[in-house]
Amino acid sequence: MKFQCITESTTKNQTFGTTVFNPDNMNRFSCLLIFTLYTAIMLPSVLYAQKGGTSGMITPFEQSEGRVTATYDEVISFYKQLTQFPGIIMDSIGKSDAGTPMYVVYYSPLKAINQDRQITILINNGIHPGEPDGVDACMMLLRNAATGKIKIPRNITLAVIPIYNVDGALNRSCCSRANQNGPEAYGFRPNSHNLDLNRDFIKCDASETDNLEQLFARLDPDIFIDNHVSDGADYQHVMTLLTSQHDKAGGTVGDYSYRVFTPLLFADMKKRGYDLVPYVNDFSSTPDHGWREFYEPPRFSSGYAALFQCFAFVPETHMLKPFKQRVAATYDLMLSFIDNAAAHAAEIKTARRNDRSALRSQQDFPLEWQADTTRCDSVKLLGYTAGYKPSEISGLPRLFYDHEKPFSKNVPFFNHYTPSKTVRAPKAYVIPQAWSKVIDLLQKKGTSMTRFTNDTEIKVTAYKIENYETAPKPYEGHYLHRNVQVSAKPCTLKFRAGDYIVSLNQPAKRYLVETLEPTAPDAFFSWNFFDGTLQQKEYFSDYVFEDVAAQILRNDPVLQAELNKKKAEDHLFAESASAQLEFVYRHSFHMEQSYMRYPVYRVE
Repeated sequence: MKFQCITESTTKNQTFGTTVFNPDNMNRFSCLLIFTLYTAIMLPSVLYAQKGGTSGMITPFEQSEGRVTATYDEVISFYKQLTQFPGIIMDSIGKSDAGTPMYVVYYSPLKAINQDRQITILINNGIHPGEPDGVDACMMLLRNAATGKIKIPRNITLAVIPIYNVDGALNRSCCSRANQNGPEAYGFRPNSHNLDLNRDFIKCDASETDNLEQLFARLDPDIFIDNHVSDGADYQHVMTLLTSQHDKAGGTVGDYSYRVFTPLLFADMKKRGYDLVPYVNDFSSTPDHGWREFYEPPRFSSGYAALFQCFAFVPETHMLKPFKQRVAATYDLMLSFIDNAAAHAAEIKTARRNDRSALRSQQDFPLEWQADTTRCDSVKLLGYTAGYKPSEISGLPRLFYDHEKPFSKNVPFFNHYTPSKTVRAPKAYVIPQAWSKVIDLLQKKGTSMTRFTNDTEIKVTAYKIENYETAPKPYEGHYLHRNVQVSAKPCTLKFRAGDYIVSLNQPAKRYLVETLEPTAPDAFFSWNFFDGTLQQKEYFSDYVFEDVAAQILRNDPVLQAELNKKKAEDHLFAESASAQLEFVYRHSFHMEQSYMRYPVYRVE
């Protein structure tokens, strides 16, 4: 069979943003996948005989009877061996900050992939390497699929990241997670730059994040799963599930996830022997009175995925349950995702298409959300009675959960949110080419943009940063800005050849709004990408500017009136000669126009 591979080209359906694969139009991923799957499926009996069945494919987790999680080297060696089986492809997705190779492993029962017909499930493991349940569960899952022990439906494609935070996984010890019940040794939470990768999905400081986001853009997964282990309160549940907040996800995807797909998972897991409960987002008190649903902004993996109309989930096994039990629950939940996605593939595809179609005409976008405490659902909590007793350390009262007193009761789950800040989207943004890091990030996400071929003068709306607060301590390598206030002014500006104009008529529209609007909590501005504009570069000498200021006021009676008004209203200002000179300077033509001007412009 002849294959023609065009490594740089994919055909995009601009209405829905889906990638259609065929032998005449394939990117590197599709070419590799189709060729390898074709070969593997044509020769399954030969490959299976070469391997000798499942001999040698027992995981360290199984060998240790659930006490040990596989090391990075063991994981990679395992998957490399697994590629000898039908349907398994292992591909590089780049390197970590410390230069460690990163991989994705694909499995599909078909010899060709058509994203219009198949559901693509992207499963991420080990973003926090001390939470390795998904690492071991997915090793067994893909082995069992490849060897025929379990059957993956034909309309499912799996893309599994074996270990995402590979450098954190290499930083292995027994004891960094003091509250967790096994395994015997595990990796460390941050990467080699001491970054929490599950806070990096907008700022993209880490190479790991860059690699994953480029993979995400290529695959455009229908479902994204990020496996974790939960801290917090004690309860009977082995598995909790964080679903991307449905109001924030919005549209058909949010509604279908809330009303249909998530309840299907809960019902199916009940049949498999697990009482699932929503992620218990309560760290300051006991959960027996209910809790608010976790709100995940786009700095988190699931919040980022939701920007692209993706069904996003974060399974959180309970830290105090034995490691063996947690891995088994994760394995069963992955099967539940696969089975339910296969059974409802048409509805999932339709929901995403509907939202991408509606996105083209959507004008108003929420930037911030608040919990609606007037509405709630009821969830069944299997808990333990909490109490207090004297601490052996301090002698003061300390919280404990009495496992001799389990309970079952319905509690309120406040899982409805309403927008607290909204912005109207422009037709396009203009970004000067000097802001290359922002442009590079946008391009790597698959964002479509064009460049001015000549110096061009156009009408835009320019923001001025009027006020903002900055966190006093660093957070993930940044001093985050918050409570940003802006004013907007229409003006005509000249842009240089090579500057970028970014139309919002594309699937990344929501991502663009939430990163380029400076008042958004996870905007590039909040993450310090534009801090150079916040410093004044030119100043004046008082004794020289006195005469200049006087002349300015004589020529501008409106400014003179504003000065007089401020002196009348503010006695401290009235008694400060330097403050009054500063006032005139800032309102004069001498004041630099770039100071506090946000350097991304709106085309209305």
